This record gives sequence, C-alpha cells and structure tokens, in this order.
Amino acid sequence: MAASAWARFAGRLATGVVESVDVLREPERLRAGLWFVVADFEAGAGGRAHAWRFADVRPDDGGARGGAPGGPWRGPAPSAWRSSMDRDAYLAAVERVRAHVREGDVYQVNVCRVLAAPLAVAGDGAEPAADALAARLAAGNPAPHAAAVHVSAGLPGVAPVWVVSASPELYLALGPGPGGTVVRSGPIKGTARTAAGLGAKDRAENVMITDLVRNDLQRVCRPGTVAVTDLLAVEQHPGLVHLVSRVRGVLADDVAAAPDLWARLLAGTFPPGSVSGAPKSSALRVVAELEPVPRGPYCGAVGWVDGDAGRAELAVGIRTFWWADGVLRFGTGAGITWGSDPAAEWRETELKAERLVALASG
Repeated sequence: MAASAWARFAGRLATGVVESVDVLREPERLRAGLWFVVADFEAGAGGRAHAWRFADVRPDDGGARGGAPGGPWRGPAPSAWRSSMDRDAYLAAVERVRAHVREGDVYQVNVCRVLAAPLAVAGDGAEPAADALAARLAAGNPAPHAAAVHVSAGLPGVAPVWVVSASPELYLALGPGPGGTVVRSGPIKGTARTAAGLGAKDRAENVMITDLVRNDLQRVCRPGTVAVTDLLAVEQHPGLVHLVSRVRGVLADDVAAAPDLWARLLAGTFPPGSVSGAPKSSALRVVAELEPVPRGPYCGAVGWVDGDAGRAELAVGIRTFWWADGVLRFGTGAGITWGSDPAAEWRETELKAERLVALASG
C-alpha cells in the first residue's frame, strides 16, 4: 500500500508532506509557512506536539475523497470496543473527585475514559483509511472544527500521525485585529441531549472553566484586553447540545513578536481548560491519579498555523479518533464538580460517544 500523507482542516486540503517539526523543541519554525498541528494532551508536561508542512495546500472541495488517497472505511465491530474504565470504576472516580472538592484541592476535574477496539489492516505496513472515516464523520456528524491528519509511519525523517476529529470546540484562534494580534477561545462545558436537559450544574461548570480560560489568556495578553464576549450560549450539535462561552484578548507585544510564540502560548494555555479542570495544575494531578491510560491526542489540540499570515486555528481534540499499533481509540469524558451525580456523569460520557462510535463501527 502506498504511503499516505495529507491533512484537512477549515476548508484546506494538504497533500505531499515535506517535513515535520517538534513544536516544543523548535517553536520558531512555526513563524513561517503553513503547518498542520497535532498536540497530545500531555504536551504541556513534556509530551508530544508536532506540526507537518505539505507540498500542496488548496481549497478542499468537500468531496468524499478530496484527493486524499485511501480505501473504503472498515471499522471494528460494535461489540469490539472496550473502555479504559468500566462503569463502576468511572463512578468511583467521580466520587474521588468529589472528595478532592470537599478537601479544597479542586473545584472541577474533567475525568475521561478511552474506548479502544482492535483494528488490524491486511498488508505489510498498511493503515486504515483515515480519509474514509473523515468522510463518514463529515456526513453523519458535521462539526465546526472537523480535522484529519494522516502521515504514514515509515516516511523518512517525518513523524507519523493518524488522527480524525469531529471537534465542536475552539481551543485557540489567532489573527490580526483591532490593537494587535487577537487570540480567541471558545470553551465548552455543559452537555445534554436537548437544551431542556441543561441545568444549574452545567452552567456552574461552564462559568468555572470560562474564568480559567480568561486567566490563561491573561498570561499571554496585554493587561485589560481579555474579555468574555459570550457566556453560556446554547449550541446545537448532532444528537446533543453544549453550553459554549467565548473569550478574547490581544497578545502582549513581547509574546506576539517572540520567535518562540507557540512555546509561550502552549506554556500559558495548554492543556485546554475545558478538558483539564480548575485550578488547572491541581486538576491535572487528579487526572494523573485517576485515569489509567494516556489520552494521547484526545483532549490535546488539532489545527493549523499559518506563520506567514500570522493566523492560526486550533481545536480542542475532543470527539477524536486516533489509530496506532493496530488499535483504534476514541476518548470521552465529563466535567466533575461537587454537584455531580456519578451515574449522570457516566451517561454523559456515553452520550458524547454513542453517535461517533456508531459511525466508526462496522
């Protein structure tokens, strides 16, 4: 099977990978050229954040294949999926977070589990058709920040990646604006099947994380420029609704002009607050205590950086599939507060997974 190297995001289709770069080691490389980025959830603590530059980038015509080579999608059987935490383990984790809240350690922690199913592909070095899964998700679960990046393993000097995302959530957008370089974020907290199912706990959860994101942006923005421009907006997505807030600020001059701009942005804001908790550092310690497997690109970031234009758009890597070592994975989680009902939080993780896992199965 021929090596595959392509990416699509925000109306762009890129083919013919040229090079990859470790963003944490060489962030200055992202100051020029157009790069497609995937960062693992742990990147802020020494994990992986890579970017890929391609030979050809053109408007995506929206076709099922769109120039990205691959075969038909053949997913795992619906019964093949296994969770890193079963229901009892997840309920116990929720109670443990509530105990941390009672002890004053945290206000909120996002507790996630990873679903995994074997997905072997016939042929030496063969990989599943990421473009076919991306097309299936685009048809069955359109998302405002959908993305896919597939660079086959074995390409000389280029880091491999296999990620397909139907993310509804903006992590960071960067671009010229009034007063300088404007940075925006759109944290999501609060999920239900319909708007009528959103309650006081969902609103409190969102307000906590919106405040955390505001504080994160203040670490990289000019004093007095960070503002919440939309609070607790209800957004409809396939099969569910979310509460979404919007935060924006103007980058501090020294940050905007720094060669290591992206190292500074990641240090100040990563991992995204909505998939971590509050306070973030304490929440991440609880996540490490409770979650038995790494999240990988799930809850990390997926998107593009145009260094020449000074623009970028990175999504939070939720509603995201990734494949490695013969296994397809998908993450799902919920924000846990003192007001959480463990059974309801488990049902929320099921709600977030059910539609997308069904699309990827069979």
